[in-house]
Amino acid sequence: MITLLITSQAFDNNSKIPKRYTCDGDDINPPLEIKGIPKEAKSLVLIVDDPDAPRGTWEHWNVWNIPIKNKIEENTIPGIEGINDFGKHSYRGPCPPYGVHRYFFKIYALDKKLSIHVHSRKKEVEKAMSNHIIAKGELIGLYSR
Repeated sequence: MITLLITSQAFDNNSKIPKRYTCDGDDINPPLEIKGIPKEAKSLVLIVDDPDAPRGTWEHWNVWNIPIKNKIEENTIPGIEGINDFGKHSYRGPCPPYGVHRYFFKIYALDKKLSIHVHSRKKEVEKAMSNHIIAKGELIGLYSR
């Protein structure tokens, strides 16, 4: 599997996510840059989740059918947004109840576009893309309150 490099101008891998991108700030998605997208890729998927949540992994954002491009600008809707664990079709930033939490920004390049319901959650997105991932990468951000 090909590895994608996903970075952000807002924070480094394994470092603190600025308040602007959290529930304590403007609650907007951070800018992301993706390098190494294969030429045969037809779409991108972005999943943002928190595996350190008290009740298991918490879904903050899942977006599919993102057009092939090297950047996702801050405060944008880059593709079709599914439902997160806040019950919203949008990005919701870090908002941990206590302690330092890790937030995984996972990017996938697929060999097709997904045909799934707009109300899909992360589990349905992962199932639909499971046999179509040709490259992937992740960026980890940290946040505590």
